[in-house]
Amino acid sequence: LFGGRLLSLMDKAAGIVASKFARREFVTVSIDTLTFERPARLGNLVEIEAKVVFTSTHSAGCLVTATRMTKADWDEERICRGYFFMVAIASPGRPIPIPQLSPETKEQQQLWDEAESIRTDMLSRIS
Repeated sequence: LFGGRLLSLMDKAAGIVASKFARREFVTVSIDTLTFERPARLGNLVEIEAKVVFTSTHSAGCLVTATRMTKADWDEERICRGYFFMVAIASPGRPIPIPQLSPETKEQQQLWDEAESIRTDMLSRIS
């Protein structure tokens, strides 16, 4: 599987999960800590899972994971993982507020902290 095609599918999944979470339209503002871990080959089934793990006033941080499976054994192996940061926009393209996520479990808090750290680092590089 061509990496650019996988990245496109993962970006779409992030946009969908963010829109479902906030009931808003989103655009991708950044992709960070994306790691391609192993290839997907012809005949593999690829599954993409996205979830909102962080929110700020106008943005949603989505953790997106892609796995591959073979029809021979149906074993899953992660092939790619990354954080996609999406910004909610109104029709003229201006950022708009979104509902806020509240981590409820230790795992959710760990993912929140990781995404927040990535976002803070990203913003510091822009400034």
